[in-house]
Parts: sequence; structure tokens; C-alpha cells
Amino acid sequence: MLKDYKDIKVLYVEDDDVARENGVEYLENFFDKVFEASNAVKALQLYEQYKPQIIITDIQMPKINGLEFIKQIRQKDKKTQVIVITAFCNQEYLLKAIELQLVKYLIKPVNEKDFEEALMLCLNSLKEDSSNIIKFDEDSYFDIFNKTFVVKNEIIKLRAKEVLFLELLIKNKNRYVTYEEIESFVWFDSVMTKDALKTLVKNIKIKISKDIIDNLTNVGYKIAI
Repeated sequence: MLKDYKDIKVLYVEDDDVARENGVEYLENFFDKVFEASNAVKALQLYEQYKPQIIITDIQMPKINGLEFIKQIRQKDKKTQVIVITAFCNQEYLLKAIELQLVKYLIKPVNEKDFEEALMLCLNSLKEDSSNIIKFDEDSYFDIFNKTFVVKNEIIKLRAKEVLFLELLIKNKNRYVTYEEIESFVWFDSVMTKDALKTLVKNIKIKISKDIIDNLTNVGYKIAI
């Protein structure tokens, strides 16, 4: 439950005063330390001062947009969990967001269930995280930050959706990830079909040459690592 993580520090960045006030009020139900900023310049100052473990930010803001803000964070911090909440479903933004290792890209208006699920993904990742290198065995590993799969020191090329799928399963390795979660995280910019998902999983299994992805019918997928 979210209330089990009250000591986690959260930074909420939103230029709309009403939205920011509502967001902070909601987050304070679960976290003792919630910092707020109306623009990315102030957010960077707060980040340097408090080092929050979770950042929630809008994209369209004055001075510096949200993606540029996250990019500056990522240049020195690979572990802070980031959620983007925006009214814009822009293809260019979505592609840039993939490169910045977001936990979730949520489109306004965001319902409470989706928001809580995104927060739990962040918290689970923080709980599990000790390294960006996820070893599958002695000869192979997945580098979360560089988004590469390596076998015997050789980089195996993965497509964008394959990377997102592996990231999602690794972050939730102790449970089955539902089809709804997969569609939201991997097919955030389009509709997922069963055939497309099956093809994606098949291609990943071929590339990693390991039978570590398990499917539970009518539930979802789980990775065994």
C-alpha cells in the first residue's frame, strides 16, 4: 500500500496552480515530504536540495519544458522514478519520453486508479533497485539505463517496444503484469492487439535465447529472473 512508504520524498511539478494544489494535497495523503514547483527552474533547485526519489511533472511549462527538465536530471541521476502527466499526446513527446526512462506517461485527466498504479510502479522499482544491470545468467544481462541486452559481451539489438516490455516485466518481476498494464506502458500511443503482443514476445524470446517469459492465460506475463 502507498501509506507504507511515507518516508519517500516526492517532487510535483505543474504550472497550473489549481492542478498543482490538488496534486500535492492528494500526495500528502501518502507521503510526508512532498515538494512542489510551478516551473522546471524551481524544480531543479528543489531536486538539488532534497533529492526526491519520485518526480511527477507536466510537459508544457514556461522557461524549460518537462522533458528537458527530466533530461537534465537523467544526465546525473539514473534511479529517480519519473511520471509525466500531460494533456498532450504528442508523438514527438512520446518518443522522447521513451529515451528518458519514464515509469509512466499519463494523459490528463488522470483517474485515481491509474495514478496509484503509476506510483506503485515507482515504489516497487525503488524497493527492488540496487543496480541498472539485471543479470539473466553468467553470460547475459539487461542494462536498464542504456536499454541494451548483452550476451557474451555482444549487444543484441532490441526494438523500442521490446525494451519497454522487458523493463515493465523486470520492474514487476515478482508478479504477472496484466494485459492492461502492458498496453498502457508499451502501447501507450496506440491500441495493442493480441497478435501484436504474441509477436513481440516471440521475437524477444528468439533474441534472448532463454525461456524466462511466462504467460498466464487471461492474466498477463511474468519474467523469471
